[in-house]
This record gives sequence, C-alpha cells and structure tokens, in this order.
Amino acid sequence: METLKQTWAKVQDNLSFLLACLLVFAGLFLLAVLFERLLMKDRKKLSDTRYITYTALLSAMAGVLMLLEIPLFFAPSFYKLDLSELPVMICTFYLGPVAGVVSELIKVTLKLILKGTSTAFVGDFANFAVGCSFVLPASIVYHSRPSRKQAIWGLVTGTLVMTIFGSAFNAIYLLPKFAALFGMPLDVIVSMGTKVNSAITSVPTLVLFAVVPFNLLKGVVVSLLTMLLYKRVFSPLLHRGDDRKKAHKAAQKPENLG
Repeated sequence: METLKQTWAKVQDNLSFLLACLLVFAGLFLLAVLFERLLMKDRKKLSDTRYITYTALLSAMAGVLMLLEIPLFFAPSFYKLDLSELPVMICTFYLGPVAGVVSELIKVTLKLILKGTSTAFVGDFANFAVGCSFVLPASIVYHSRPSRKQAIWGLVTGTLVMTIFGSAFNAIYLLPKFAALFGMPLDVIVSMGTKVNSAITSVPTLVLFAVVPFNLLKGVVVSLLTMLLYKRVFSPLLHRGDDRKKAHKAAQKPENLG
C-alpha cells in the first residue's frame, strides 16, 4: 500500500511538472504573438514557406549545438555551457519573437530525440524557459526599431533578464523540482556545488556563485557571436532570396525590357 502511495505521488509530481511546462510555453508563445503584432504589424512578411524553412533550419542548428556542452570550472556538472541560443537569436532577429519561441521549443525537442534527458526533463525545461527569457526580450527591443544600436541594447536587455529570471527560477522552482523528481534532498545538490566552490553552502549561494555567472557568461558570449556573425555571415544568406526577388521584379518593369 505504501509503495502504491509513493508511485501515485510520483505520478502527480510528473503531471504537475508537465502542466507547468505546457503553461510556460503557452504563456511565452502568447506573449510573443502579442508583441509581434504590436511591433511588426506594418512590416512586410515572408512567405509561409520561407518562414518555416528558415525557422526549421536555424532550429536544427541550435539543436545540434545544444549537444555540444562545455563544463564550467565554477559550477556543478549539471550546469554546462552550450551555444544553442546563437541560431535562435539569429532566427528571432530575422523573423520575429514568435519564431524565437518556436525555435527554442524545436531545439529542445531535437535534443531530446537525439540524446534524451539526464535530468528528468528539468534541465531541458530550464533550457527552454531561460533561453526564452534571453531571446524574447532581445527580440522585442530590437524589433521596436531595428538597427545595430537596438540590436546591442536588445542583447544587453536579454542578458540581464536571463540572469535575473534564470537565477530566481532556479532557486524557487527548478532546483527544488529537480531534487523532488530525483528523490534527493536539496543538500545533496548543494554539496555538488561545494565540491567546486567552498563558498557554495546553500541554495542562495549556489545561485549566486554558479547560476548568476553561468547566465551572464552565456549571455555575453552569445551576444558577441551574434553581433559578429549576423551581418557578416547569416544576413547575406537569409536575404539572398529577397535580393533575387527584387531583381526579378525589376527585370519585369517596362524600362528594363529590351
């Protein structure tokens, strides 16, 4: 009887976690739709085919990059740096906030298909939610008045929001949920941080000395790479179709016909 109760309690925990995941995605998606309609309503839209193609392509790149994880000397082993937000940021800068949120979801889904999960899906959910807290504010700021300056401000805003949200989210929800789903006390997780940094003795210090620098580092690295690569590499590729279409239309004008 006791075993049955424990099993039912675990099922309830998993269902509540799944519901939380769905609610977070729905909330972020609706927020992205709202801001996209406000900021991009007068802007010329791409065809559905190109929109889907570019979103899928950049999401696939992000999914592959998510598999390449870099361990960090200042954080426990379950915090690893990846650069999967780089293609997502390119996607959201080019296509808008909705594409950014969808790209984050596709990226995590691809990673789960290719590699599975080692964190009872908590780490994957965290990657999605915290990633959205980075790309969504950056996209909103950038698309309010697209320019290089706004892109920089967007990336700075995204980094700050991700650092604040990611730190609070870890302390309040993710770390306790991770402990609950794995059936271990939070002290065990904290002790993993103590091994790499003796100053980590509690959840708040784990967040302060591991999660905060982790999110700041990720935000800065992805921001620098975005500014370096977007105009020089991705923009010419993404806009190539636009240039061909313009050339085709110009060739159809009477003054261009021989």
